[in-house]
Amino acid sequence: MTSRVVRLYVTLDKLFRHSQDNQQQKQEQKLSVSHPMESLSTKETTSKDCNGDSAFENVVRAPDVPVYAVMVAYSKDPSPVKLNLGIGVYRTEDGKPHVLNVVRRVEKLLIDDVSATKEYLPITGMAEFNKLSAQLVFGADSPAMKENRVTTVQCLAGCGSLRTGADFLAKHYHQHTVYLSQPTYGNHPNFFLAAGLTLKTYRYYDPITRGLDFQGMLDDLGSAPSGAIVLFQVCSHNPTGVDPTLHQWEQIRQLVRSKGLLPFFDNAYQGIVSGSLDMDAQSVRMFVTDGGECLVAHSYSKIMGLYGERVGALSIVCKTADVARRVESQLKLVIRPMYSNPPIHGAAIVTAILKDREMFDEWTVELKAMIDRIIHLRQKLFDALRDRGTPGDWSHIMKQVGMYTFSGLNAEQVAFMTKEYHIYMSSDGRINMAGLSAKTVPYLADAIHSAVTGINL
Repeated sequence: MTSRVVRLYVTLDKLFRHSQDNQQQKQEQKLSVSHPMESLSTKETTSKDCNGDSAFENVVRAPDVPVYAVMVAYSKDPSPVKLNLGIGVYRTEDGKPHVLNVVRRVEKLLIDDVSATKEYLPITGMAEFNKLSAQLVFGADSPAMKENRVTTVQCLAGCGSLRTGADFLAKHYHQHTVYLSQPTYGNHPNFFLAAGLTLKTYRYYDPITRGLDFQGMLDDLGSAPSGAIVLFQVCSHNPTGVDPTLHQWEQIRQLVRSKGLLPFFDNAYQGIVSGSLDMDAQSVRMFVTDGGECLVAHSYSKIMGLYGERVGALSIVCKTADVARRVESQLKLVIRPMYSNPPIHGAAIVTAILKDREMFDEWTVELKAMIDRIIHLRQKLFDALRDRGTPGDWSHIMKQVGMYTFSGLNAEQVAFMTKEYHIYMSSDGRINMAGLSAKTVPYLADAIHSAVTGINL
């Protein structure tokens, strides 16, 4: 390349750089001396955007969840005689949630455990917890357990277990119709509706006898389409306190299997009816012993007093061990985008109690004492209403079982008791018997008598 050509390139490069520098200077000057109105306009626009309508302007206010609305109303009531018989919590004579002695003991041990870790659990939770939970409901000698046909995953209490099961069924089961008892626990429909399943009901409670409408139940389940999912409560039916007998459960089992229905059990109160964990699990064990498939949602909220720890599990009993392994692999994919993995503390408490014979026995003794006290409170309430001559047959208080009494009081009578006596309970008349005490039974009896007769005692 000649020197003349080189000089030409150098000159062109200088001209190009000079042009670029001039453009940059002009741009900087323009930015530094922008018109005041332009700046103001920008501020006004920004302010208008920030102060405009909410992105959620069209969101409507949802109705309060009834049971929690009762809790809030109770907490705001300054009355010294107020009584909370709404949400299902076992309370002491002083009205405080009862913490089991064995639970306090285990928590002290966990605090002193130098090997304790806060590492993430696997998606399926604590393996030992899952095994012991399955054994608790199915029995350690269950053929399904021995044949590895059961897969169990730790979930967020009974509600989380039910929702996980509902989502699994929505994705992997051919039938999307779920039958619920009429009535049922108020949150039951939500689990299945949120998963996209279709709801139907089967007759269960007879308001005339205040007992089980067994024939109506059989008729409705007999009319269900093959493969339909049926939700049962293992024991201590919420809200009615009415359970089938073992003989009736056997007839239900035969019908369910002959129709090819898929049973899904809610096991929230095992041990709270009879005080025996094995006795209260007989209904679900019938459906496992026959070799068929079923789902079971476990909860430790009520039976160990671990309400706020949210401890539960979902078990799915399958035809073969291979199917169980494949089901578990899909349960992981249901759990992963929901909450990824469950918490440690509550499951560690349960595991410590279930695996230690001394602590297990201590727990069952405490549980039996809780149940005996509920039965005693039932008797006292029945006697108090009888002594007052309260109109009506109140024998159902003694016939119903578990934590709840479906009193037969209507919404207007419940509202009267809340206004005049500061007693808070479900508008359907469900009374949490575990929320009573020996000293509050007479007060409740006075309120019921006044609500029924219109006469203040």
